[in-house]
Amino acid sequence: MKKFTFEKIIKMKYLLSLLLWVTGVHAQHSKLKINHLSGNIYIYTTYKLFSGSLFPSNSLYMVTDDGVVLIDTPWDEAQFEPLLDSIKKRHSKNVVLCIVTHYHDDRTAGLEFFRKRGIATYSSKPTYDLCAEYKEKQAAHYFTKDTTFTVGGYKIDTFYPGEGHTKDNITVWFAKDKVLYGGCLVKSVENNSLGYIGDANLEAWDDTIETLLEKYPRIAYVIPGHFGWSKGRKSLKHTIKLLRKHEED
Repeated sequence: MKKFTFEKIIKMKYLLSLLLWVTGVHAQHSKLKINHLSGNIYIYTTYKLFSGSLFPSNSLYMVTDDGVVLIDTPWDEAQFEPLLDSIKKRHSKNVVLCIVTHYHDDRTAGLEFFRKRGIATYSSKPTYDLCAEYKEKQAAHYFTKDTTFTVGGYKIDTFYPGEGHTKDNITVWFAKDKVLYGGCLVKSVENNSLGYIGDANLEAWDDTIETLLEKYPRIAYVIPGHFGWSKGRKSLKHTIKLLRKHEED
């Protein structure tokens, strides 16, 4: 009969605890949350370990008679397939188009996967070039100026307001629902700091947000790249406050 010493029992308990912790983190890490926002627009959130903590990443999709349009991809690669499956099950529609808003992998990670699934993938030309430079996944197609996509009778307007979180960040406007998808250019009212600013243009960022405030005087919702969203233009104004606070610190 095999004997277990006290030290071996302690070691086994430690390994079991470690296994349970890793399993728990993986389960949390693999979560996909979908929330109905307005009309045919839904926000989906995935999570990834970032600097030792689970970090939420928001993206958006819109349902039309001609298929579903994604804005940005899941950050967590484990959610590429579950997202498509969830959309198909919930809406009986396939994803036909994906537009990404800047080159960081929390926006672009799923581009190659979606392209292989026959989904048309697009980015701006600056984003396309930066993806190549930094070896991130690239869209199959790019546009060279602000572009309106029309799918199933819905208009989706891309707009480059200027540099901010990155030099290529764009926003997406859904006029029918008055929803502005700001991505990582816009900070949630839950944020107390600007977060990652390694690729930011801090001098231009506030002017860029002011451009959005001027262009879109009536907004129902603004969707930031991370954490909660809010009604109206609160998060745009909050982003400016964070920028001014950063300048003072």
